[in-house]
Amino acid sequence: MQTVDFTTLTAACSEIRHFLLPSRLEHVYQRDRHTISIALRTMKQRSWLSISWHPQAAHICIGDPPPRTPDTFTFSQQLLHQLNGLALVAIEEIAPWERAVDLQFARRPGEAALYHLYVEIMSKYSNVIFTDAAKIIITAAHQVSQQKSSVRPILTGQPYETPPTLTSTTPSLSESQERWQERLSLVPGVIQRQALKTYRGLSPALLQSMLIAANLDPDSTTDTLNPSDWQRLFPRWQEWLQALKAEKFEPAWTSHGYTVLGWGAIKPANNIQELLNRYYTDQFNQQTFSQLRHQLSQKLNNILEKLRSRATTFEQRLQQSTQADEYRQKADLLMAYLQEWQPGMKEINLPDFETGKPIAIALQPDKNAVQNAQSLYKQHQKLKRARIAVEPLLAEVTAEIEYLEQVEAAIVQIDNYQSAEDLQALEEIREELIQQRYLEDPEYKSHSSTVAASTNFYRYRTPSGFEVLIGRNNRQNDQLTFRVAGDYDLWFHAQEIPGSHVLLRLEPGAVPEVADLQYTANLTAYYSRGRQSDQVPVVYTQLKHVYKPKGAKPGIAIYKQERVIWGQPQSFRG
Repeated sequence: MQTVDFTTLTAACSEIRHFLLPSRLEHVYQRDRHTISIALRTMKQRSWLSISWHPQAAHICIGDPPPRTPDTFTFSQQLLHQLNGLALVAIEEIAPWERAVDLQFARRPGEAALYHLYVEIMSKYSNVIFTDAAKIIITAAHQVSQQKSSVRPILTGQPYETPPTLTSTTPSLSESQERWQERLSLVPGVIQRQALKTYRGLSPALLQSMLIAANLDPDSTTDTLNPSDWQRLFPRWQEWLQALKAEKFEPAWTSHGYTVLGWGAIKPANNIQELLNRYYTDQFNQQTFSQLRHQLSQKLNNILEKLRSRATTFEQRLQQSTQADEYRQKADLLMAYLQEWQPGMKEINLPDFETGKPIAIALQPDKNAVQNAQSLYKQHQKLKRARIAVEPLLAEVTAEIEYLEQVEAAIVQIDNYQSAEDLQALEEIREELIQQRYLEDPEYKSHSSTVAASTNFYRYRTPSGFEVLIGRNNRQNDQLTFRVAGDYDLWFHAQEIPGSHVLLRLEPGAVPEVADLQYTANLTAYYSRGRQSDQVPVVYTQLKHVYKPKGAKPGIAIYKQERVIWGQPQSFRG
């Protein structure tokens, strides 16, 4: 993940000053352990300033509004308590070439600052520190004790101290090429490494793009560069310094991330705020998506493995209980032919009542015929009771397995992160599993009463232009089938296979063509567990024939008066 360097921070703050100074603070919301969003209103609009102190991706930019869920963090509540209604009047660097800025808040523009919010973008040492006018720390996103850092502790009630000053050389436009080249060449080595050691304000990403812009290999060493190489590189160096001085930047996407200088651009960005917000939102979402998908998959695999083992045990017990009638039959035969029994017999062969064929009956030689028959009757009753006890247990486990296989199929379908909707679909699955008590989360709080049900369905169009909606998970399946669906829509599902609920939207009087039904069936097959098959049986019916059993788990539905059509998942490639 690309880190925010001094150049990016300077560019971001330059734009933020243009967009947000002055502005009035209306709200503070903490999204997670590393990010807050501050609602700021100017004369033109309301914006959300996002500030992150994440160890790998600390940044500051104007971002998206936060979700409508309760904020349970104390840091944001403390900031809101002190800053609510005050104006953001200045954004200043705390020291030259430092990746730290001072957000100043006052009653109104032109007055002295009452509070300072210091944003330090320093990799794993990143932090956000809130002080009063005298720079006494009121609170901090991450407090640092004396035991953790004797050089610079950060504690409530202590004076705020700026980060230790860097000892490397300050870049300057007035520096000659000879002196600049001499500094970099003093110790032979890779040019990127030497530049990072020698000058302030640089980053690996900036240097790599600078070298590529100068048509140089990023791994070049100082002792292999010829005079023409240095001649090409120095103008790029000055171009960087000119951009910082004039605050003229060119935000753009590159093949490996982003740039604010236009070097290596493959697609321009509208502004730096949009660039940073989209990049870090996507990076965070991608990281969270991968971790959450792995967590859910592992958990489901473990639960299903245990349930299938339990089901196998129950099936074996039921198999044994099928012998119950056999024991009763043998007992009846023994009682009917008592005269055939002889003391000390270990086995007796008696004719079957219906077929007349001999049936071998094992006997206990120390018991008489009646006692042996009673023993067989007891065995019959024992196995009969076992069957009565085991059958509902097996049915319960089987239903649980079917439900979790449906959840598993939904996770398999969301195989790659492409948009925030993919992450949201996984989070809904996690929430569902927590509600169903398959997952434990001490920090989880149900937001079902405050958050609208998700409608981020997959959406397609049939050859005739009819809309097709597909649920991404059980929660969306229920929403789609029992809330969104209209009286004239057709409901599709893979037959006896875990998969998504699919809706073919139809207006009153509209009749889908065979191609529309086949297209929808292909989609239904693709978004099912039979995705890798050549053909999958798909059922479809009217919505009035689809029901949710009382007390059923999410995503479970029963149907009748269905028709079957063979879906071809391989014809659809996503």
